[in-house]
Amino acid sequence: MPANGSIPRSAERIRRVRTPLLICAVIAVSAGGVALYTRGDHTPEMAPTPVPAVPVIGAIVEQHDVPIVLTGLGTVTALNSATIRSQVTGLLTSVNFQEGQFVKKGDLLAQIDPRTYQAQLDQAEAALGRDQAHLANAQANLSRYVPLQKEGFAPDQQVAGQQAAVAEQQNQVKADQAAVDSAKTELSYTSLVAPFDGVTGLRLLDVGNIIRSGDSTTQSSSTSANSLVVITQVQPISVIFTLATNDILDVQEALTKGPVTTIALSQDGKRHLDTGRLLLVDNQADPSSGTVRLKAEFPNPQRRLWPGTFVNVQLVTSVQHDGLTVPLAAIQQGPQGQFVFVVGPDHTVSTRQVSVRQTLNGEALVDNGLSAGETVVAQGQYRLTAGSLVTLADPSHAGAVSNSSTASAGMLP
Repeated sequence: MPANGSIPRSAERIRRVRTPLLICAVIAVSAGGVALYTRGDHTPEMAPTPVPAVPVIGAIVEQHDVPIVLTGLGTVTALNSATIRSQVTGLLTSVNFQEGQFVKKGDLLAQIDPRTYQAQLDQAEAALGRDQAHLANAQANLSRYVPLQKEGFAPDQQVAGQQAAVAEQQNQVKADQAAVDSAKTELSYTSLVAPFDGVTGLRLLDVGNIIRSGDSTTQSSSTSANSLVVITQVQPISVIFTLATNDILDVQEALTKGPVTTIALSQDGKRHLDTGRLLLVDNQADPSSGTVRLKAEFPNPQRRLWPGTFVNVQLVTSVQHDGLTVPLAAIQQGPQGQFVFVVGPDHTVSTRQVSVRQTLNGEALVDNGLSAGETVVAQGQYRLTAGSLVTLADPSHAGAVSNSSTASAGMLP
């Protein structure tokens, strides 16, 4: 570098060349940026893709009279049940029924050898006849003594003695008659008959065995020597079932208005078994379970109710007139409670909070939140939110509307 600090000419020449090049580069970059910015501002925007309508199955809110029903689990119980036992001891000579046979009241079920008891009856009747003859003779003698007494030919003592003899013979005849009646009763016990209409169970004793009189409460029914068979009455038949104590006021109020209809259903609730009437409400509730027992009677004409089986019992307490109903599948559960999707005129859905009074046979009775004639979504809710566009599919092709089991309890959007 020169001592006077001056710049060499070669360096000065390089600086003069670089400066215009830098300026041109800056201008080019700026122009490119402006061009890109301008091209971006004039690029046409893409139109949004329309959201497809969701296929659903709809249902109309119906208005009609709806029975208010209480449901309980019950056990079928024979209205009457009797174990046929012998009241006398003897040889079982015949059995006149088949196991499982339906018998009428008074039908002969079995016969015990009656000869011993017939002989006792004959003996009692013979004693009765003898003493009746003695009584007749004593009365004849008394009728002769009384006139003689009045004429003074018979002493008073003789007449009084004869009167006592007549009274004694009269009492003896009464005792003989009682013995005859007792012997007849014993003889009648040798014929075992049905006490009421019913069905026989398993035979507990066979022909040729000695059947004994007495109580068999200390022996099992299968080994008792005085039990022949158990008969149960199945027409009519009763069902004992339970309801929550909170429902008893409604039941009592229904009873004051007249007979209360009861319906017996199979244990799975799918099959109607019989229709009957409520007989009574038990006189006390069970505080440990909060329930009370009730008893209903059913005519059971087709014998669908059988003792010892479990059934569901529906009790009709009243009828709600002009009630609003929707399919049970339309009711959804969300954080705020129960709701339904309502389809508007423009085929968009909105959520509507509802209050359900009862559910029965796949139908929900709605207290408030809906109006008659509105359309609600019965299937296909799992893809819906408020404002979703829907198409109502043909209910006969409901399989086209996919709906998972977990989605049926949908959440509020």
